[in-house]
Amino acid sequence: MTEKDDLTRIIIGCKKGDGKCFSQIVDAYAGRSYGYFYRLTGNTSVSDDLLSELFVKLVEKIGSYRGGSFESWLFRIATNIFHDYLRSKQRRKKLLEAHQKELESELTEPKKSGGEQLDKLQIQLKKMDEDTRELIMLRFYSGLSFKEIASMRSEPIGTTLAKLHRGLKKLREMME
Repeated sequence: MTEKDDLTRIIIGCKKGDGKCFSQIVDAYAGRSYGYFYRLTGNTSVSDDLLSELFVKLVEKIGSYRGGSFESWLFRIATNIFHDYLRSKQRRKKLLEAHQKELESELTEPKKSGGEQLDKLQIQLKKMDEDTRELIMLRFYSGLSFKEIASMRSEPIGTTLAKLHRGLKKLREMME
């Protein structure tokens, strides 16, 4: 039995309400999903909340999964949850400005927050525009293919590749 067959069996079990199958999905995707949320938010508490919401949505929406890439479907839900989180704040622009001020103060005088210090990558990612940051997270923290990301974002694959290439080039320059 292949990994794809196992996933199909698990999804069928989830659609039937089998708690064991839901546990297997959570075990398989919790780490990558948490990493995706953490790199987008930089906040462990918010990431935990978004991860919990993702798996609640999974239980609610598993019946709407109609095949194709399960990971792409799951990370589309994760992306929507993240966007909902930003909209719920009704301060998207203020949030980004606050992060910018926070980064400026951290660059001049790094301090620990909640016992954790943001690493240089996290700081540089926060400086990037939201679209580029999200694209990098989808590729490297969710593990989606370029084709899946392009499909998910409803854009040609060439556009996705170009945006990611420019984003990575900019990130490399920022990390130097």
